[in-house]
Amino acid sequence: MLPTDGRQSCYFQGMSDVLRLGLAPPRATITFDNPKKHNALVAGDLLRLAEILDDIDRRDDLRAVVLTGAGKSFCAGVDIGTLGENHWKASPLDRLTARIESLRQPVVAAINGGVFGGGADIALACDFRIGVAGTRMFVPPARLGIHYPLPGLERLVARLGPSIAKRIMIANETFDAETLVQVGWLDKLVPADSLTEAVDELVERLVSLAPLAVQGMKQTINAIARGDVDAEAVRDRVKATLASADHKEGLAAFAEKRPPIFKGI
Repeated sequence: MLPTDGRQSCYFQGMSDVLRLGLAPPRATITFDNPKKHNALVAGDLLRLAEILDDIDRRDDLRAVVLTGAGKSFCAGVDIGTLGENHWKASPLDRLTARIESLRQPVVAAINGGVFGGGADIALACDFRIGVAGTRMFVPPARLGIHYPLPGLERLVARLGPSIAKRIMIANETFDAETLVQVGWLDKLVPADSLTEAVDELVERLVSLAPLAVQGMKQTINAIARGDVDAEAVRDRVKATLASADHKEGLAAFAEKRPPIFKGI
């Protein structure tokens, strides 16, 4: 469970101490903190992070999540030395990326540097990606003799299309920051000293909006991208927002020319 004793930052122990959580409602920030290994993760870290996200999902006072890395890398994905320990019948990376996508709250990837391997999949599962100048990204399964798991390939094709997916996975191309923007992997590119400001600005915008609308549309857009949208479920979400107190507050604030105060009800 997340700390409830007033702590704003803490470490969570998985197989290694690489996850740092900062709580400042309505925002949660999770930092991959293993810079000596470019923030590589082992299976225990992936599973623990999914559990942290489970806890965040249950909290109505948290409306946005930021994932970032310590040092000069965002995340190097799964530690190469541990790949042989998993037979990939139930990939912890797939579980984590699915949990990021299904999280109620929008997730912002603050890409502070290099993104490698499964780290690129983690970032792509987020709703927004803001990167810094000098960012590089590559995913090396073909170089390691590995067929990447299906969920990650499906996400890559859905987000960027088959041509870009083939450049990343089959040709093992390294993408620089400018190319990542061009192909749509990065939403925004900023100088390194402006990353915090750019992420804060986006988070402030997200948390100022009506939670039911934001969270419902996140679910619907992701379902459309996967090709498994449930039209009836979408209609239910639309009805719920129209009947909500936040909808009434939005109309009132618009009429009174003031910022709305949304409560998620």
